[in-house]
Amino acid sequence: MQKVKLFKGLESELSALEDEVNQWIAETKARVISISGNIAPQSRSQSSMGSFGASDVLIVIHYEDGNGR
Repeated sequence: MQKVKLFKGLESELSALEDEVNQWIAETKARVISISGNIAPQSRSQSSMGSFGASDVLIVIHYEDGNGR
């Protein structure tokens, strides 16, 4: 059965997000059909007027369940 899995993280923590996605794929034995992602536009940080905060990152994985469900 084909399914969709969403992962959300921060642009400043991409390495941790990659690790999370790779760990999920390995643990579930999912057969990945496609992976796509999006980085939200940066918005100004409320704490400091001149800087930008880290953008949200969304990863969408289209997969087939490795358990045959």
